[in-house]
Amino acid sequence: MKKVAIITGGGKGIGYGVAEAFLEAGYNVVITGRTEETLKQAKANLEEKYKSTVLAMVADGKIEKDVKNVVEKTIKEFGQIDVLINNAQASKSGKSLIEHTDQDFMLAIDTGLLGTFHYMRECYTYLKETQGSVINFASGAGLFGRIGQASYAAAKEGIRGLSRVAATEWGPDNINVNVICPLVMTEELIKWQKEYPDAYNKTIQSIPMGRFGDAKKDIGGLCLFLASPEGSYISGETITLQGASGLRP
Repeated sequence: MKKVAIITGGGKGIGYGVAEAFLEAGYNVVITGRTEETLKQAKANLEEKYKSTVLAMVADGKIEKDVKNVVEKTIKEFGQIDVLINNAQASKSGKSLIEHTDQDFMLAIDTGLLGTFHYMRECYTYLKETQGSVINFASGAGLFGRIGQASYAAAKEGIRGLSRVAATEWGPDNINVNVICPLVMTEELIKWQKEYPDAYNKTIQSIPMGRFGDAKKDIGGLCLFLASPEGSYISGETITLQGASGLRP
C-alpha cells in the first residue's frame, strides 16, 4: 500500500515542490491551502505530470473543522496518514515590528503556529498507527532575527517550541518530529529581496554554496529522508538549509 503524505500550503512555492518530490517517490499526496483556484491548478499540473491522483482540499489551518475535514477525507480516500508536513504560513513580512497591528501579528500566528498545532493534534492517532513522521517548517527569520519579519519569526519560533514538546511526548509512539528551516527562492523571498536588498545580499553571501535551496530537490529530498526508515531515528532536530549544520533545539 502506498504511503500517504499531507502537505499544507501545497498549492504553490515550497509546498508544491515538496509535493512533487513525494509524488515522484510513489506517495499518495494530499495538498491543502486557502485559495481554491491555486489548489485546482496545482492538482491538475501534478496529476498530469506524475499520473497519480492528488487530493486537494481548501482548508484554513486555524479553523478546527477545516482540519478535521482534511483528516477525515484523507482517511476515507487513502486509509492512513504516514507523513504530515506543515508548510502553510501567511504573514505581513516586510513590515517593521512597530508597524504591525494586532491583526497583522495574529495572521502569522493563526496560519502558522495554530494551524500546525491543529494538524498535529488531528493527525496524531493515525501517525501513531503508522509510526509516521511530522515535519514542521520554521525559518531563519526566527533563528537570526531578520528585519521586517517580526510576526513571521514569532510564529516560526513557536512552531519550533511546539515541535520540541511533540518530539518528546510522541517519541514513545515511534513518531519522529523535526523542523526544517528552508531558504528557497520563492515569491515571498523575491519580495524580501526587493525590500531589503542589503539583508538579502548579506544572506546569500553567508551561504557556502552561494545559492538558495531548490523546493523539490533540496527541501523535498530532505523531507523524504526524514520520513524514511533510514531517517526515522532523527527526532527533535532543527535543520537549517542555509549552509549551517543541523541544530539541536
